[in-house]
Amino acid sequence: MDHDIFLKIINRDVPADIVYEDDHCIAFYDIAPKAPTHVLVVPKKKVSKLSEYNPQTDAEVTHAFTQIPKIAKLLNLDDYRVIINCGEKACQTVFHIHIHIMGGQSLNWPPG
Repeated sequence: MDHDIFLKIINRDVPADIVYEDDHCIAFYDIAPKAPTHVLVVPKKKVSKLSEYNPQTDAEVTHAFTQIPKIAKLLNLDDYRVIINCGEKACQTVFHIHIHIMGGQSLNWPPG
């Protein structure tokens, strides 16, 4: 049994506030936002983490990356941060590649 919350959102088993969807990826608001606008872009094909991504075989992940500017525009973000956590020590808590788009305010570094 897969406990991947993102697959459950993709399959509509768990509700989410979806802002964008196509055949290869989905974007929805983070349930624990770290900025006024905090959206996750998730490829529909599961790849556990960025270090396992292969651009030759993981076209859905590549596609998700290319949708970031379009999604940011839908969110009316001119300035935004894009983050991908890779591994537990980098604070990845769901092991399904996902891209954070954060904006809506001046962002400090480190985030949080």
